[in-house]
Amino acid sequence: MPLATVNGISLNYQVKGDRAKGADVKGGAPLVVMIMGTGSPGRVWELHQVPALVAAGYRVCTFDNRGIAPSYEAPSGMTIDQLVADTAGLIELLDEGPALVVGTSMGARVAQELALARPDLVRKAVFMAGHGRLDQFQKTLSLGEHELDASGVKMPAKYEAAVTAVMNLSPATMSQPNAARDWLDLFEFTGGPVTPGIRAQRRMDHDFDRVQAYRAITVPCLSVGFGDDRMIPPYLSREVAEAIPGARYQEIPDAGHFGYLEKPDEVNKILLEFFAG
Repeated sequence: MPLATVNGISLNYQVKGDRAKGADVKGGAPLVVMIMGTGSPGRVWELHQVPALVAAGYRVCTFDNRGIAPSYEAPSGMTIDQLVADTAGLIELLDEGPALVVGTSMGARVAQELALARPDLVRKAVFMAGHGRLDQFQKTLSLGEHELDASGVKMPAKYEAAVTAVMNLSPATMSQPNAARDWLDLFEFTGGPVTPGIRAQRRMDHDFDRVQAYRAITVPCLSVGFGDDRMIPPYLSREVAEAIPGARYQEIPDAGHFGYLEKPDEVNKILLEFFAG
């Protein structure tokens, strides 16, 4: 992935397209920009969403948000406005806007704010696990993460894997022995120390309420909720759709916070239908 200077920082990004469909050349097909959530690199989209979008003829840009190396880690802290400016700067750098924009969790917040602040750069926007505010559970959970980070305590790998699974996957997935084992093995293998950049992402302001502000969004929007999401319960995603004039809400059952990984076929179908509509 190339490194570019965007909004005054280094940003690691990649653009893919299907040569057979003329989407490997700049301007040859609509650009989709995908924004990942807290603590995860852009390459997570490569597992399911990028192949489906490329196969459908789109050009797809994924990138590592500030906080995720090799992009600028910003260990001293960051704001949502900076993340929005980073994404806007990347779209301007690529010079292929307005783009189709997809974000999940924290990335959904970025996409929401981008659609509000820079409608000239957004053709359509999809928010997975989007939210205009956090309820008391999420605020308490975030404070607990901050305290855990500051304490330096390292949870045993198996326990951390179990907690990650409970918080991010649907009970429907965990009720399947083979699937549960595979996910728990994956979380145990990929777990590790929390980097300063990820800690900075976690420390961002959690006492916000932007629901009323989103009434000023004018671009076509789709808010996607995951039925069993414990991190961002679907009522918060529905609330975003209800605030934005003309926005749609769609909920995927039997999916947790990682619904785009648990139910990739359903997610990809929703994306392709919304973009083509």
